[in-house]
Amino acid sequence: KEILTRIENVIQGVVTSMSKNEAPVLALPNRSSWANVSFDSAIGLQMSSGSSVTTIRSDCASSVTKFAQILKILLVIYRLVQSSSYATKRDIYYNNTQLFGSQKTVDSIVDDISCMLKVPRRSLHVLATSKGLISGDLCYLEEDGTRIDCHSSSAAVAVSSNIGGIRNIVSSAKFVMIVEKDATFQRLLDDDFCTKLFPCIIITGKGVPDVNSRLMVRKLWDTLHIPIFALVDADPHGIEIMCIYKYGSVAMSFEAHSLTVPSVMWLGLLPSDLQRLRVPEDALIPLTKRDESKLSSLLKRPYLTSQPDMQKEV
Repeated sequence: KEILTRIENVIQGVVTSMSKNEAPVLALPNRSSWANVSFDSAIGLQMSSGSSVTTIRSDCASSVTKFAQILKILLVIYRLVQSSSYATKRDIYYNNTQLFGSQKTVDSIVDDISCMLKVPRRSLHVLATSKGLISGDLCYLEEDGTRIDCHSSSAAVAVSSNIGGIRNIVSSAKFVMIVEKDATFQRLLDDDFCTKLFPCIIITGKGVPDVNSRLMVRKLWDTLHIPIFALVDADPHGIEIMCIYKYGSVAMSFEAHSLTVPSVMWLGLLPSDLQRLRVPEDALIPLTKRDESKLSSLLKRPYLTSQPDMQKEV
């Protein structure tokens, strides 16, 4: 497989350096810099080809641990791909808790490796437990043949941890609605929203969405070609969450083609709705310093500067 060759090339680079008595170095694309990202309204935020890299040295006290962690995870991934088996990021963490120190470290390095090898994360055979929920007019088969029915109005279904393996999607939904908050999602579920209004699908990533929730929205868009709306809070964090589904994030910009849905429409709550709906002043929560900082950050982002209507709302 192509991915095995790419891992072998990385290891070969390490071995070559050692054979020359040089300290091996790994170069990781910088996934946190806006300077490394370009914006295309048809795709969203995508990593630029000449993006800057972070150097992880094996002879430097501050990076030697990360160097060892990356090699260890590359070894795990190599074995998984070779044996056509899968593991969760949690499994990898418990494989060597002393080396990794925290689950967050594993999560970040798996994404770093995916970016370094230029392959989607699912190609690494590493799965993440989903935090998202989905409900509504939707049935599909998981990769192992399990039939999932999302029609129940009393309980939602956890978003699959292997979106790439989903097949035989059946739905008569008229639209998909992304709901920012779990509490709002549960309220819509209790009110039987998906059958009372129109047949539809509702999905929540419970705040900032994980990759599986974003992949699921993209999968529904690719398969069903129906409108996708976003229902988020009229605050900077809600707007940012809607933009993550729509345009992607800096950290995952290398996977933009499979994660973003630029056609997502901002249903509400719009800041302008507050006046239109005559929401009383005492019902509003003042913006915090953190909100104001997020707001000024949003206003500088390329996807807002190219969308005057959205910019006006912000």
